[in-house]
Amino acid sequence: MKFSGIKAIAFDLDGTLVDSVPDLAVATGLTLASQGLPECTEDQVRTWVGNGARTLMQRALTWARGAAVTDAELDRVMPEFMHYYSQHLEQHSRLYAGVTEVLTAFKARNMPLALVTNKPYRFTEPLLRGFGIDQYFDLVLGGDSLAEMKPSPLPLIHVMRHLGVNADELLMIGDSRNDILAAKAAGAASIGLTYGYNYGEDIELCGPDAVCDHFLEILTMVYTSSGSIGA
Repeated sequence: MKFSGIKAIAFDLDGTLVDSVPDLAVATGLTLASQGLPECTEDQVRTWVGNGARTLMQRALTWARGAAVTDAELDRVMPEFMHYYSQHLEQHSRLYAGVTEVLTAFKARNMPLALVTNKPYRFTEPLLRGFGIDQYFDLVLGGDSLAEMKPSPLPLIHVMRHLGVNADELLMIGDSRNDILAAKAAGAASIGLTYGYNYGEDIELCGPDAVCDHFLEILTMVYTSSGSIGA
């Protein structure tokens, strides 16, 4: 593992820190129903998330209609989805076990932390505040914060510049191939989580530097590799 020189960590949000699919599923279902279309299941939404809200709705509409969706149709439907999701942002979502403990441990050692998600920024900050974890992050990037989102390396390059670290000093932690591919493209190390939303695929197939089944395992993995990291 190449975690010995890590000086900053970037985390994904959905499927990594927070199980947000229950609320996304409600918003997606209400949006489809408003269009006179059949509602989807929560399990289906788990396979559709990861590339931003617009792609989620594109996949949902394509499934419901059984046909491709035009950009104009998406433009018309997206405000409804955004409205419904804003109403259900924290109703059924939950933090994964161990998240608060791990973030607290890293901050106690003065480890700079960034949040890099493909979720629109307007939903990211309220969600972090709602779960009381916003204070852990030195930088928060939503899917619309920059010109490109993961799997582009641009968000992680921005993190490196903002936090003043090199590529070999940054660790990306996420549940999706988007996280792992972004890390590889940026030259950063990565840890893949097995419990999130990776389109039904085994996260190991993306080639992360390490894999964790539980969030608490991250502490052991990083500290064992790096000794007194952040001290």
